[in-house]
Amino acid sequence: MDRSEARAILASMTTSVSLLRHMRTIELVMEAYAKKYGEDENEWAVAGLLHDADYEAFPEEHPGIIVKKLNEMGEAKIAHAISAHYTKWNVPYDTLLDKALLACDELTGFIVACCQVRPDGISTLAPKSVIKKLKDKAFAAKVERDEVYKGAELLGVDLTAHIAFIIDVLRHNKEELGI
Repeated sequence: MDRSEARAILASMTTSVSLLRHMRTIELVMEAYAKKYGEDENEWAVAGLLHDADYEAFPEEHPGIIVKKLNEMGEAKIAHAISAHYTKWNVPYDTLLDKALLACDELTGFIVACCQVRPDGISTLAPKSVIKKLKDKAFAAKVERDEVYKGAELLGVDLTAHIAFIIDVLRHNKEELGI
């Protein structure tokens, strides 16, 4: 599946500006990780772009609708990664793609939240600031910290290095993302 097909699917299910931005941030981070790991950049980017595609239109069925659609389109690997992007769904993590999507989703959203409370946004954000905010349970309270820690563990990356990687990707796209 190419990204124009993925964007069309996304547009058919999602109109929320904040949710679209979230999925775009995950798309960018996943593409960068694919490049780092020598994986298929398009495939990883599409998984990031579509991971919450059905959330707005079908919150009670998420991620079942997008997973079913992708499976019907022959995109089983992407569908599986999306079905596994939350540990409480108890889906096995079979591939690096599965682990990377889990590791990037909550943490990238959290980093964006950190940017939104800083006068200079992402420009001077450092990993130590993100780690400090992770310890503050009142900040971005809906972000599940256990998902952040479990994601880094499953991906096999040091949390500080993982945060730094994501910050770098987002910083390179700060104008587009408005952070």
